[in-house]
Amino acid sequence: MTTASPPGRRAERAVDGGAAAVARPPLGRDRIVRAAVRLVERDGARALSMRAVAAELGVAVMSLYNHIPNKAALLEGIAEFVMAGMDPHDGAAPPVPGEDWRCGARRLIRAFRRTAHDHPRCMALVLTNKVDFPAGLRAVERALTLCDAAGFDGAASVRAMRTLMAYALGAQLRETGAVRMLDYMPADPAAALARVDPVEFPHVVALAGELTRHDPEADFEFGLDLLLTSLNGLPRRGAAGG
Repeated sequence: MTTASPPGRRAERAVDGGAAAVARPPLGRDRIVRAAVRLVERDGARALSMRAVAAELGVAVMSLYNHIPNKAALLEGIAEFVMAGMDPHDGAAPPVPGEDWRCGARRLIRAFRRTAHDHPRCMALVLTNKVDFPAGLRAVERALTLCDAAGFDGAASVRAMRTLMAYALGAQLRETGAVRMLDYMPADPAAALARVDPVEFPHVVALAGELTRHDPEADFEFGLDLLLTSLNGLPRRGAAGG
């Protein structure tokens, strides 16, 4: 009597004369982390465990510990993977010496938002867990460097960084929610809003078309412009803001 192979392992094997197995890429930290990222994005953070990642890869769970000692180290790997993709110069020109600090800040926040868009569940996991790793501090260091170059003091630099990153995350959460809401909206949401009581909701009725417009990029850039303009007016070291 033969013993059946685990489902995950069967998925990574192919029969060749009934015995030979297809060569698989070697198991290593990078492959394990990528499998964990896939798992979290597909099934959510609660599904993450060493055993679940092993099943995703079709390997024995003990083989993971040769490369990643525990779940905390796995979380660090996920954080490094996600944040490594947050390159503010990806697809953009490198910073120009002496350029307005807002140009660099705009690149950084766009990259932060892009990362949150590409890996929303992993980003939430990283932000809601204590993870000790240098990669997570790189975005913070970039933002603080920009603020320091702009002439903001320490407290203002930290608050500006937090404000910009909170805006990027909030915009992404709103965009995700808006996309889901579209599934429950009537075929013509503007017409539906236009039919509500104009006495109770005069502005909603008047702006029904604009309220139901879905242009997340334009909305994001509008808000980012407002934030950067406002932050640019903060006092600077040794001079008034301008």
